Amino acid sequence: MSPRYRPLSSQFSLLPGEALLHISGPDSLTFLQGQATCDTRLLRAEHALPGAFCTPQGRVVCDFLLSQLGDEHFALRMRRDISAHAAATLGKYIVFSRAELEAANEDWQVYGCWGPEAADRLQSVLAHPHGERFGVAADRGVVLVQLDAEGEQFECYVDTRARPGFGEELARHLEAGSESTWRRLQILAGLGRIEAPTIEQFVPQMLNYDITGHVSFNKGCYTGQEVVARLHYRGRPKRRLYLAGFDGKVAALAGTELYTPDTTQSVGNLVNAAVGSDGAAVALIVATATGVASGLRLGNPEGPALEIGELPYALEQD
Repeated sequence: MSPRYRPLSSQFSLLPGEALLHISGPDSLTFLQGQATCDTRLLRAEHALPGAFCTPQGRVVCDFLLSQLGDEHFALRMRRDISAHAAATLGKYIVFSRAELEAANEDWQVYGCWGPEAADRLQSVLAHPHGERFGVAADRGVVLVQLDAEGEQFECYVDTRARPGFGEELARHLEAGSESTWRRLQILAGLGRIEAPTIEQFVPQMLNYDITGHVSFNKGCYTGQEVVARLHYRGRPKRRLYLAGFDGKVAALAGTELYTPDTTQSVGNLVNAAVGSDGAAVALIVATATGVASGLRLGNPEGPALEIGELPYALEQD
């Protein structure tokens, strides 16, 4: 694969593929603590938390980034195509809590901002972006979350009722980019995202969530915790998340099965993919180590070859 992509300019884009699942009420965090893989006791107004929800069998229903929008008001950022399913799943458990769910409130929009000068330029729009990964700043209807340690990738959650025209504000300070570029950056960061075709397909360790901070192993019980903890302490994941590249002319959807040239049995799945301006595609895949070593093909044993890249974090040696 080509060297890791790093934007030369600072850009922004509306992210229509992302949505906020809102939860409000005095029992919100207590409820989430019993459902989420992360420890919601660590959430602060100035610090967001990555996490996931699982089935009782330990399969990931959705990934999310949890942040506080106001007093007793929280948001779970996730892919729009899974938000209704996530809301329906959580709705089965929330009935006895003093909390309410609201999926995909169209008054709220999600923007991505990125680039080497993104933090400095955002100060012209927002008061004080925080200088740490998952640091949060809030100002006049906008919640800003820093996604990386370097301060070059941010998400903005915007209440359009309180901040109409926010996109025009960003356009005065950053160049217009695309959602596909943003997705490519997240893929290169090794952050696997659940999409509609992959709901309930993977346990968290297959997506490296035990490495990326999505899972707490000392928080106590949550739905699916027994399965996730048993694999952590007594087993080893048979499949892990890898970075890969392939010809961008090939159409590839999340969930597409992966094969080696010498077998008709699937050894993995495509998780996310994005095509760059150079026509090359980058992807995150879940696969077996033996499959990676043997060479992976997309869709069938004679399909396009995948070139394995290097994640920005180390995989645990099982």
